[in-house]
Amino acid sequence: MSPTAILVSCAELPSGDGDDDALVPALTSLGFSVSWAPWDSGFDFSSADAVILRATWDYDARRPAFLDWCESVPSLFNPAEVVRWNTDKSYLVELLGAGVPVVPTSLVPPGSPARFPASEFVVKPSVGAGSRGAARFAAGADASSHVAALHAEGHTALLQPYQSSVDTEGELALVYFGGVYSHAFSKGAMLGSTMDSSGLYLTEQLGKAEPPSDAVALAEDVLDAASALLGILRAELLYARVDLVRGADGKPLLLELELTEPSLGFRQTDPAAAMRFASAVRQQLA
Repeated sequence: MSPTAILVSCAELPSGDGDDDALVPALTSLGFSVSWAPWDSGFDFSSADAVILRATWDYDARRPAFLDWCESVPSLFNPAEVVRWNTDKSYLVELLGAGVPVVPTSLVPPGSPARFPASEFVVKPSVGAGSRGAARFAAGADASSHVAALHAEGHTALLQPYQSSVDTEGELALVYFGGVYSHAFSKGAMLGSTMDSSGLYLTEQLGKAEPPSDAVALAEDVLDAASALLGILRAELLYARVDLVRGADGKPLLLELELTEPSLGFRQTDPAAAMRFASAVRQQLA
């Protein structure tokens, strides 16, 4: 009997945004029976061999329910404990404490006052997807009203100095399957972009990229540190995306580590990437 793989989405994008289209034939070629299903559709995920989070981009509004659902799925990739840790960007503070070069990050919980950086800065919710709720402010600006709005919605606000390299170089996303590097792609500046028709994420300008050695070295360190904090082997992560930017000194910094539902840039890389992903799924099941 063929193993079953369910690619998990949301009601607004039941078959994803198109980036994962190559996964269906890749998984099918390795013997999987493949289908898509929104996470909250009532579909029976319990009998599937692999339940793979791909486009669950509405979770931030219902994170407790989403985490409960994740806990109920026996064969979830990435696992529920990883999802719980990674869907709150306070993990960046943990990685910073572990010695990882991270874009300076501070958290402002509801009821706490905010101290804004002297330079240009960004405010975003610590639980969020698709850059919703993120805003960029000029040096010396008072973002108290934006912080208050996030607090009113129950969010902890996350503050970071804006990295000007994003305007000229964009971000660099390095993708790993089963803990092994697969490919990279570039991401243009998103703040100020328009919202996709689904209303779930800001549109992005993506392109192929070859990561420099210092970026690869940092991405490797990030995965090692995250795995240590989670108490797992990095090979247990079916997929990971490490988003980097250049700091003022020219050195790479971690902006985000995406272990839950990131776009993986299949349209920006070689066709074999989808097969590498499918092979990693088989490896996880073995």
